Amino acid sequence: MNDFLFDMIVSEVEDAVGRENCSTRTIDKITHSVDYFWLSRMWADRGLRMPEADIIASPANAKETSAILKIANYYKIPVTTWGAGGGTQGGAIPVCGGIVLDTKRMNQIFEVNEQGMYIECGTGAIYKHVEWAANERGYATMHYPSSLTCSTVGGFLAHRGIGVCSTKYGKIDDMVLQMEVVLPNGDIIYTSPAPKHAAGPDLNQIFIGSEGTLGIMTKAQMRIFQQPESRKFRGFLFHNMTDAFQAGRELLQKFKPSVMRLYDEAETSSLIKDIVGVSKPGAFMNIAIEGVAEMVDLEEKILLSTFQKYGAEDLGSEYGEKWWKEKITFFYPGHMMDLPQMFGTMDTIAPYDKIEKIYWAMKEAVETNFPMARFIAHFSHWYEWGCMIYDRFIIDDVPKDPHEALRLHNAIWSCGVRTALANGGVINDHHGVGLKLGRLMKEQYGPAMQVFEGIKKQLDPNGILNPYKLGL
Repeated sequence: MNDFLFDMIVSEVEDAVGRENCSTRTIDKITHSVDYFWLSRMWADRGLRMPEADIIASPANAKETSAILKIANYYKIPVTTWGAGGGTQGGAIPVCGGIVLDTKRMNQIFEVNEQGMYIECGTGAIYKHVEWAANERGYATMHYPSSLTCSTVGGFLAHRGIGVCSTKYGKIDDMVLQMEVVLPNGDIIYTSPAPKHAAGPDLNQIFIGSEGTLGIMTKAQMRIFQQPESRKFRGFLFHNMTDAFQAGRELLQKFKPSVMRLYDEAETSSLIKDIVGVSKPGAFMNIAIEGVAEMVDLEEKILLSTFQKYGAEDLGSEYGEKWWKEKITFFYPGHMMDLPQMFGTMDTIAPYDKIEKIYWAMKEAVETNFPMARFIAHFSHWYEWGCMIYDRFIIDDVPKDPHEALRLHNAIWSCGVRTALANGGVINDHHGVGLKLGRLMKEQYGPAMQVFEGIKKQLDPNGILNPYKLGL
């Protein structure tokens, strides 16, 4: 592209969003080139430049977003959506340059509808601000991921995010009623006013989890819940993982706790020991029960009798309450792995008959093929049919050469995720696919991948939206 044409395009984007909301400054382009993806941070840490956008544009609403996409379609310029940059899969990195569409000006709280039990907000809103808006009226969103204070509504929707209360309240896709979406050609559409119906497939589920490849979500109605009358915690220590899985599976046939979190012996002896204070050997599980007080008391009795059958040591409420208080502390500096270490979280999900097999297979594959790596895990989100593994690898001695570090990082991911796939898991549960894992999408789906590719081709024939993400 020559300078004259570039300046013409910039002037069109400025006309769409206002000159003050459009930037070509180097500092802004660098800022929007590194998210929480380990490779992007390592690359920058070694003094290298990540791929950068040519233009940073910040629309205020769907109308301005539409204008940008019409410009991009005409000139066939890539557009990558950027929320708050907290993603771990490289989904927001503008690998093909073009326009980064920063959503943070779309941060309005439009309505707290107590009758309809939802908040309508812009997808650029930080989720903690949405939670505060609900709290002011006596409600809660019940979506409490570790990145609650630093990620946007749209970011969670784009990667099908999840919070610590998911066992009772569901993932982010269970919390959406209706959305406003701008298609790649600039058309503004609305999904149906109710998410459960027989009028064709649920359009919400086409765009949620699509990581900005099919459209740009600009507004959403998010469910709110009454604050629980009672919330009780209970900590347990299991002698082995098999008993813990059996106890959890049986409990979920009886009722749904809000929090259900099991840590393997490696995490129990490290993170749980350091933050919660459990010093005994074993696998720690924290349970939270909440709702109407009478129901909570009854469920607590069922919990205790069920876990007693599997030899769980009841640690009382103290450890559980401390876990709840410190639930985000686990991810703060000093507790969370960070540069110069190499690390990653290969979260997967599977039915109960496969989940323990996947855990041991991944642990063996990673630690055998990469003996310099430590493998630890916890099981964060449980359902009547199965649960997910929040499995991590950590390496202290990382290659100095960035190219070698990249190759090692990708090799570990390929090994771990392929092992999960071979044993009945999926590529990823809730962090997304992004740039990091796109190469494995066809390995999971095989001929079914043509469904995704067909939708992409129909909605985005010029391929401008977030290229090379999600395997598209």
